Amino acid sequence: MAACCTMKRPFFLLGVLQLLAAAAAVYKQWIPNTNFETASNWDKGRVPCASDVVHFEKDKVVSVFVRSPHELTDMYLPLNGEFVLAAGAGFTAFDGSWDPGCDSGETVRFADAEQHAWFDPTLWQDVFPNGELKPSGRIFSVDEERVPCRYDDVIFQAETSFRVNTDSSQQVIHLRSISVMGQELSTPTSWAGYLQGPSAPLQFHGNGTLQVTGTGCPDKSGCACGNTLDGPRICAALFRALGRRCPAPVCQSPLQPLGHCCGVCGATISLDFTPDFDLQKYQDRLIQELLSQMAISKVHKAQTFLGIIPRSSTPLIQIVLIDDRAGVQAGTTAEQLAADIMEDVAQHGEALGISSGKVEVATGSTSSGQVGSHTLSRITAGTVMGLLFGLVFLGGILLLYRKGKLRLPALRFPQPWDRLEDPVSAAPASDKGFDNPMFNVEPPRTDPGEETPKDLQVFYLNPLYDASETET
Repeated sequence: MAACCTMKRPFFLLGVLQLLAAAAAVYKQWIPNTNFETASNWDKGRVPCASDVVHFEKDKVVSVFVRSPHELTDMYLPLNGEFVLAAGAGFTAFDGSWDPGCDSGETVRFADAEQHAWFDPTLWQDVFPNGELKPSGRIFSVDEERVPCRYDDVIFQAETSFRVNTDSSQQVIHLRSISVMGQELSTPTSWAGYLQGPSAPLQFHGNGTLQVTGTGCPDKSGCACGNTLDGPRICAALFRALGRRCPAPVCQSPLQPLGHCCGVCGATISLDFTPDFDLQKYQDRLIQELLSQMAISKVHKAQTFLGIIPRSSTPLIQIVLIDDRAGVQAGTTAEQLAADIMEDVAQHGEALGISSGKVEVATGSTSSGQVGSHTLSRITAGTVMGLLFGLVFLGGILLLYRKGKLRLPALRFPQPWDRLEDPVSAAPASDKGFDNPMFNVEPPRTDPGEETPKDLQVFYLNPLYDASETET
């Protein structure tokens, strides 16, 4: 956790920590609240004053934090809800005296808080452990990683109330920890205890269950975010917030990074890695030469059979590079940086734990993505010894065959016409049979002039049959 607060490098390094789910923790803070003093929580766009009538919908579940004392003319409360009062906060009846800032006497309604969804990327922000907002820089996250990932720490600001819809395509939403009202819950036991309290059902609703694990990513090559199943939900929420679908890109054939809702102009690099790869160290290496906006993380790319049937997924490191150039120059800075990265992979990839890489480019001057790749050949000593042994073994067999000391059996594959006739059975090695009294017996002769029955083909005398018994 302490690594997040280091200030020795420029803010580029601080920003990159929001992308990594490896050794350092990533903190994401929920933005909306349901506080009484938040003006946007009321339909009139202002906090109720003394002469107003406050109205909470009776069938809406809500948790409201009240920071200060308020005078009100009247207030209608919900059937299921809570008011969390800070020290000295509360409500008193308006005595009718003149209030210079409140002479309208309106009915002010509390806004619907059901609309705030967990998988809305516009409702989260990257912060330091103390809740301080991280400065924006050249490092960004793909849309799926703007929502808390499975190894992230979630913060709901102290002295704030909230209500969040956790509807999800997955039954359980895993997190490293959750902080509520200034209390950090970082173990499964502590989180389970909080869920049994009265506030949790008012703060969280939906079919997705939040689960605190208390553990970070165990893999130095990074861990996938885990929000792929909810990718369509994330994009739908993003489009609702934008009021439109993806903005029109400058390039004609934009790239589609994994985990991102909209196409981008620039470059994407896909790196295959070995057990030696360290995402944190490699990120630091790229930061020193960073000239454009970049996102980097481990993702899982789906593999298909014939491009249609899903087969499996392969983990890889995805780097997304974009720049702020316009027109035909859009993406050209990212293209150059991608070329530099691929050259660095060609020279130092094996030492960095990178086995191969592929780059795709889309700029304002190109109509389609340019694809390039580089593969590193890694032949180990065991592989070399195996090849040598195979060659020696094959050479020995050929030598013995030429000297006549080895005869190779002739292989014959049956042809379809071989089955037209049944093979002739070989003669038995010994005679274990017996004389058959019914064998080789002449059939009875008929009288001259008498026709032989047409249905009679062969007739044998049965020695067990007495013909006299049937004569009359």
